[in-house]
Amino acid sequence: MARRAAGGGGTAVKAARRPEVRLPSLEPYGGGELEPDGDYDGLEFRGTDFAGQDAAGARFMDCALTACALDETSLRRVRLLDSVLTGLRGVGTDLAEATLRDVELVDARLGGTQLHGAALERVLIRGGKIDYLNLRRARLKDVVFEGCVLVEPDFGGARLERVAFVDCAVKEADFSAAACTDVDLRGAAPLEIARGVDRLAGAVISPAQLLDLAPVLAAELGVRVLAEQ
Repeated sequence: MARRAAGGGGTAVKAARRPEVRLPSLEPYGGGELEPDGDYDGLEFRGTDFAGQDAAGARFMDCALTACALDETSLRRVRLLDSVLTGLRGVGTDLAEATLRDVELVDARLGGTQLHGAALERVLIRGGKIDYLNLRRARLKDVVFEGCVLVEPDFGGARLERVAFVDCAVKEADFSAAACTDVDLRGAAPLEIARGVDRLAGAVISPAQLLDLAPVLAAELGVRVLAEQ
């Protein structure tokens, strides 16, 4: 159900639609390296090290990836559909221009993940920590960040529609040139915005967050805040 924005004059916030992934019986992955433009359907990848491999343009549908390593793995333009990714770890994973639809990403430990130009729809990112997530010019629709830590996420030029932050930490985020529609930031604590606070039209924050962001907003407006003499 949509919740009412604090101080929003009766304007409701449209809630993000969460993915409902129901995996079929899965076959264990037979091993070997991933292949560019490969087709992976109904497979379980468990504890597999994909570091440095190239699976650009591949399709993963009805798959489960659990405790896999993705250091410097190329997954450019990959399609991840109706899949659950649990306990992934890696630095420099390249998911540029990827498509994620009806995907759950749970307890990931990732750094420098490239998702610029990607399309995310009905995606749940729950738990874990992601450092330096690059979502520049990405399209996010019905995306929920829940119980996770995002360190310096980059939403520059991204389009966010029905995106919610629930019980998560957002540190030094960049919203430069972003476009927000029904973006609910009230569940982010802390909520730290390094750049692009002027692009939050269409987002909802709490009264407490407004006070926390007051110095950033004042700086953006060119307002000097001085105590009385």
